[in-house]
Amino acid sequence: MDFTDFAMQVASAIDNFTNYVSQKFGAVFDFISAIILGINDPLTAALNFVPAWLVIVIAVIGGFAAGRLPLALLGGLGLAFILAMNLWSAAMVTFSLVLTAALISLAIGIPLGTLIAESKRMNAVFEPILDFMQTMPAFVLLVPAVFFFGVGVVPGVVATIFFAMPLPIRLTAHGLKMVEPEVIEAGEAFGASRMTILFFIKLPLAFKSIMAGVNQCIMMSLSMVIIASMIGAGGLGDEIIRSISRLQVGRGVEAGLVVVILAILIDRFTRRISQKIDPTA
Repeated sequence: MDFTDFAMQVASAIDNFTNYVSQKFGAVFDFISAIILGINDPLTAALNFVPAWLVIVIAVIGGFAAGRLPLALLGGLGLAFILAMNLWSAAMVTFSLVLTAALISLAIGIPLGTLIAESKRMNAVFEPILDFMQTMPAFVLLVPAVFFFGVGVVPGVVATIFFAMPLPIRLTAHGLKMVEPEVIEAGEAFGASRMTILFFIKLPLAFKSIMAGVNQCIMMSLSMVIIASMIGAGGLGDEIIRSISRLQVGRGVEAGLVVVILAILIDRFTRRISQKIDPTA
């Protein structure tokens, strides 16, 4: 049985739908673009304006302040390596993209995860949506992002947000659901309202799970930002794609090592910060 005509009709229907959405909701996409650029452009400018040596010093001091000598040494040596490889500017562009995507993802994801944990109806609605978001291949996300936003920073950040947001949503909801019922009952026995129990009992006890979501959101954002360089997001991904196209193995390895260093530094610092500010510690 030939399904060619049917497949073409489905593809045509999708094209018509996306064209309709693009035409009717252009103002919405412009607003989203303005928000993303309003966050990313100042971050990029600030990170490139601050001298590299000052960033390295701040990382070392931050490592000591977190109470870990190895973290201070890792931060200093890792950033010094990035500077020595002449990839500082590209690394700062990538870092700003990661921060932009992660901030927006967390600003939406943590409240949404809280809502899902507090409402069975919302949980039933968002569960299949989150399944869809997490099973969608990363490269496929680039297609609608490019169609609605063109090429450049904005579609890269949009695709990254879509890719990274499910984890903080799910880990926030999981942490809140795992709070012991006895603790909640104790709060209710003292006359605490539902909002009081949420903010002063549930959220502090779910802090570790929420921070795990924050950590994983940032790490997922970093991996997706590199892929998003294929549609003009820029940063270290550009260096990797350029080295592949030119068969410059050495330069590609250098850029890859810088991505790994950034990932390790982000992971170690976010974990240590979460341990220091944990209200249950």
